[in-house]
Amino acid sequence: MEKELKKTPLYEACLKAGGKMVDFHGWLLPVQYESIIAEHKAVREDAGMFDVSHMGQVFFEGKDAYRFLQNAATNNYKLEPGRGAYAHILNENGGIIDDVISFCLSEEKFLVVVNSATREKDFEWFKKKSAGFDVKVTDASDSYAMLALQGPKALDYLEALDADIKLLKRFWIKEIDLFGTKAYVTRTGYTGEDGVEIMGPAEQINKLFAWALEHGFKPCGLGARDVLRLEAGYLLSGSDMDESKNPYEASCGWVVKLNKEEPFTAKEIMARVKAEGVKNKLIGFKLLGAGVAREGCGVYKDGVKIGSLTSATYSPLFKAIGCGYVPAEINDGDKVEIEIRGRMVPAQAVKMPFYKNKV
Repeated sequence: MEKELKKTPLYEACLKAGGKMVDFHGWLLPVQYESIIAEHKAVREDAGMFDVSHMGQVFFEGKDAYRFLQNAATNNYKLEPGRGAYAHILNENGGIIDDVISFCLSEEKFLVVVNSATREKDFEWFKKKSAGFDVKVTDASDSYAMLALQGPKALDYLEALDADIKLLKRFWIKEIDLFGTKAYVTRTGYTGEDGVEIMGPAEQINKLFAWALEHGFKPCGLGARDVLRLEAGYLLSGSDMDESKNPYEASCGWVVKLNKEEPFTAKEIMARVKAEGVKNKLIGFKLLGAGVAREGCGVYKDGVKIGSLTSATYSPLFKAIGCGYVPAEINDGDKVEIEIRGRMVPAQAVKMPFYKNKV
């Protein structure tokens, strides 16, 4: 029997705004509203908003909350209320279970935002790993809705909602009063542009969706979001990284802090990988000939297949772009070929990101 697709608390609001719904990891989410190109333009030049309520929120509370997360994740967190950090959580072999962003709410309380595709797996992994620590792990995802508001003018528009919004630093969190109820604002982003994410009770986030429509924000779907994040060099969990890849292979070695004292999962393996180097790595590609590549297209060098694309799309800024795993000796500028429906198209290896703003 076919599994029923889940709907976010903003499902009806997205439909009313013209969203065309598709299945995304078991969730019904808008792939686009007006058009992918128009929505891409809105975020790069003005302001757009995305329903990201499918993502998860896991809270860690207790006197060992900080020490537990130091043990659980690769990055070196700071015990400073408001501060956040991006990290990977790894399996025993160093494979990437998920990439997460953790925020310190107080010395004994943290919020970790996880990806929708791995939400249940992440929670079970955290619960298993928390044995022996004085920490309570709570999956509060079903109690939250979340809206991402991104673009060069996003914070200007949001000043009408919160006059101090621009004071929030990158990768920090703060609590606000959102239409009479507590909500959290974070300043991270997945588009390469400035902006925030606001998460809170469904009723308030629905009010925020309506407010944003009236204050300059264009509703945007998964299609534009995928183009924007690939241009900015952000990886997609489950496609560009999974438990078969480690952070060094995924070109994310910077997120592994081997010098921190806590013995996070697979720390010794990561130290060995760094010392020995990797055989394959993730790198970007830009097509030099006509056509648009897609996930799964083969990458060839001198007639020999050397890898496959894990993400690929059409970019209004760079035409056809993608990324994939190839031998580590492939470098920025190297010429390759990408197979598109049986046709070999010349391409060039490109160090990501393709696009970099000043944020």
